[in-house]
Amino acid sequence: MDLEASMRKSLESTQRTFNTIRTGRANPSLLDKISVEYYGSETPLKSLATISTPDSQTIQIQPFDGGSMGLIEKAISMSDLGLTCNNDGKVIRINIPPLTEERRKDFCKLAAKYAEEGKVALRNVRRDAIDRVKKQEKDGDLSEDQSRDEQEKVQKLTDKFIAELEKLLVTKEADILKV
Repeated sequence: MDLEASMRKSLESTQRTFNTIRTGRANPSLLDKISVEYYGSETPLKSLATISTPDSQTIQIQPFDGGSMGLIEKAISMSDLGLTCNNDGKVIRINIPPLTEERRKDFCKLAAKYAEEGKVALRNVRRDAIDRVKKQEKDGDLSEDQSRDEQEKVQKLTDKFIAELEKLLVTKEADILKV
């Protein structure tokens, strides 16, 4: 697989993970990690309902099957998001309360943890690529100079993606801390 594509996937995965962190505004991607026990199997919430944000403080969930409402409510209340559901029989509304300063700091720490996991994934891709280059050198497919050049290219690409990940983290922290 192409090295840059692998690193891009790791970066996009980290971005999706960042999207699950609350920022004080309602955002449907907060519920991306939630799955519901539906007919005996874990089903992603977005496969069971339409999720929208009618205003900046409310997430609205309209299940395709009315019978799944209780299951959806249970899955949301059991999640680590700390959100409370209001069910009117047709739709589920979740009010997103404003974040306290302490909670904002906790979310920043969580974002930093996710960023570190993303960096580890990028470093793992780098390690695998360098191992392949070293194997090619050992097999005689590359000269020592070519091997060193390839390893430098891999490192530069890794540095570029880690810098992008750092930018994503700074942006996410700014979003979290914005009042």
